[in-house]
Amino acid sequence: MATDTTPRTRGPADPPSEHAGASPTRWSGQGGRPRVVIVGAGFGGMTLVRELADAPVEIVLVDRRNHHLFQPLIYQVATASLEPADIAYPVRGLLAKVDNATFRLGEVTGVDWEERRLELAEGPPIAFDHLVLAAGAETATFGIPGVDEHAFGLKSLADGLRLRDHLLREVERAEGRQEAVEEEGALTITICGAGPTGVELAGAAAELFDHVLARDFPELDFSRSRVVLAEMDESVLPGSSTQQQEYAAEQLRERGVDLHLGQPVTEVRAREVELEDGTVIVSGTTVWTAGIQANPLAGALELEQGPQGRVVVDETLAVPARHGTWAIGDVAAVADDPHPQLAPVAIQGAKHVAEEIRRAVVGEQPQPFHYADKGTMATIGRRAAVAELPYGITLTGTPGWIAWLLLHIIMLMGGRNRVSVLTNWAWSYLRWHKPGRLIIGTDEATEGLRTEPQPPD
Repeated sequence: MATDTTPRTRGPADPPSEHAGASPTRWSGQGGRPRVVIVGAGFGGMTLVRELADAPVEIVLVDRRNHHLFQPLIYQVATASLEPADIAYPVRGLLAKVDNATFRLGEVTGVDWEERRLELAEGPPIAFDHLVLAAGAETATFGIPGVDEHAFGLKSLADGLRLRDHLLREVERAEGRQEAVEEEGALTITICGAGPTGVELAGAAAELFDHVLARDFPELDFSRSRVVLAEMDESVLPGSSTQQQEYAAEQLRERGVDLHLGQPVTEVRAREVELEDGTVIVSGTTVWTAGIQANPLAGALELEQGPQGRVVVDETLAVPARHGTWAIGDVAAVADDPHPQLAPVAIQGAKHVAEEIRRAVVGEQPQPFHYADKGTMATIGRRAAVAELPYGITLTGTPGWIAWLLLHIIMLMGGRNRVSVLTNWAWSYLRWHKPGRLIIGTDEATEGLRTEPQPPD
């Protein structure tokens, strides 16, 4: 479907413009239907598309990538448990059965609020009647020296593949080279940040070293491998209950993970991580999972920003002074009550905004958004997980692990993905098999990210 940018005259149900002297709202969709432009194909954006599939609107979904990504499982791509296609699904495939939706591949660079047109880096602008920002978040480095240059993030498929290639390449380098292990940390991975992603990555890396790579490399002494988890807070999983934190820390230690708690990272160098107390960890692979910030879309669209660069919205998730514009998920911040940057927030926000758009189309009054806390989960490894659910239900060990598995299978997009992930997990459980132990990139894939040790000063 081509993107029509020709404006039409407002109908009697159109809301008035909030700008004095501004052009009237454009009916830009086909057949007189208002056009809803959604920026971001993550949990929030895709949920919104599904919720509006039978609404009298035209939907244009915009994203700079052509796939929906299940971000919570990127770390399993990085640790060779899953393949990229297991956790990603082509957006156009997901929209194939949504008759009123189309997709534009592109990066948003700005907006003309008077003409109500979204500007892209390439291609014509997209006219809109309603605009929903669901662009998610990116890694926050907090200005720590060396993080951008020498640490890996985990926010995209490319991140996961680069980390996997580098980690496997480091193990290959270590074979037959004692100095690579002792002086260059080839068998050491340091994870900065002990939130859910950091904890899950640490557990998965320990299992990869001990149960898979140790079998692949019988000549290598994996007793010298190290998985280090550094956290500025005094506990892992900050914000969780004390019981969950203690259980997670105990399970990590049992798996050989070296915990450095209450020690912020002060600098990341090539093959070195320095902590606040002066400890220097020789590390061939460093991963930054210590924080996130909103996609910089707010600045590009000249919107008011709140904590972490998030778009300030009111209690209905609408952007003040920008009629017909909403923000949901990681990119949004309710002025008086910022919500956590979690997938359930984006999903619930999308469902609410879908109703808000339906109300706007027929001229009804907006309603406030109420977030229902669904709890949090994190897995440490085989038959070990923590889950905090509504109504005070807490699970650890095997029950928590099963709950984590089921939830992640349910949340995956596409039946093939669910079957593939479930099959891989079952086979891995039975045989300690990691199917993704492939180095598929080139040396340039990790250029600048500690591919070679730095010469001494």
